[in-house]
Amino acid sequence: MPSTPALSVLDLAFIPEGGDAALALHRSLELAKLAERLGYRRFWLAEHHNMVGIASAATAVAIGYVAGGTKTIRVGAGGIMLPNHAPMVIAEQFGTLETLYPGRIDLGLGRAPGTDGQTLRALRRTYESAETFPQDVVELQALLGPVQEGQAVQAVPGANTNVPLWILGSSLFGAQLAAMLGLPYGFASHFAPDALDDALAVYRQRFEPSAQLASPYAAVGVNVIAAETDAEARRLFTSAQQSFARMIRGTRGKLPTPIEDIESYWTSREKAHASSMLACSIVGSPGIVRQGLEQLAERTKADEFIIAAAIHDGAARLRSYEILAEAAGLSHVAPRLAACG
Repeated sequence: MPSTPALSVLDLAFIPEGGDAALALHRSLELAKLAERLGYRRFWLAEHHNMVGIASAATAVAIGYVAGGTKTIRVGAGGIMLPNHAPMVIAEQFGTLETLYPGRIDLGLGRAPGTDGQTLRALRRTYESAETFPQDVVELQALLGPVQEGQAVQAVPGANTNVPLWILGSSLFGAQLAAMLGLPYGFASHFAPDALDDALAVYRQRFEPSAQLASPYAAVGVNVIAAETDAEARRLFTSAQQSFARMIRGTRGKLPTPIEDIESYWTSREKAHASSMLACSIVGSPGIVRQGLEQLAERTKADEFIIAAAIHDGAARLRSYEILAEAAGLSHVAPRLAACG
């Protein structure tokens, strides 16, 4: 399937019901090793705080664990919520990662806090921190770039590592900023798909070439739950559906085990809300997955799909990514993968 965009993995390091954070992180490395063997381009982990079902809060540490256990796949953040941090700290963290694993580290940056107000205070941050996001991105980029004459403050390691930056988001703001700075753009359509088409259009129309990137490069987040049969894939998908219903109820928890009848689990309001958030999902057997990828590629003209899969069982999750690779003919898209470094 030559027209399929490059494929990558977004792993939220879900802690499954019946498991713990150690299991989640071990599963992340196991998945990364499989993704590397199958030819996925990159493996990203995301920053979330105060969430009992996600184990990647110390995102740079988790990235180091995965990078240390793999050899060739790019590993990075999808993303770091920059308003939670001083740019200097992130430059040092990711400069260190790039020094240890040269040519393999990505740094995706988001503007949302990735947590609640109380946790923001525990992080010693406020919602107002997001107001300086564009300036903080530019500062971080400078700290990771060549040292300038007379520069008093340097990130060590970090300076001149030139870790590739991405702007991540789910609104027109991120699309505009990525275009203005000439950076690759990742849209979080795997949980917030409403502005996908408009954001991609704005990004491509307004893109200005930069030292990092000569032309627009857009990645689209998509949930893919694949299994041998449509019925089994739909059953596996009920874990994600339950999680989103719980989020609406304000009762977050660990990733739930799948159930046979999701309709008996949620209310009509919860179903409508969760289904809207999960609209960018491909769920089914290999043929359905192949068709879904083709349709989304035609719609978005994406350069890359970042694939999320909230699957409770570790073996079933690995098999889902295998089926996806087979359905996409992953070896055929490998030559395109170097387009964004």
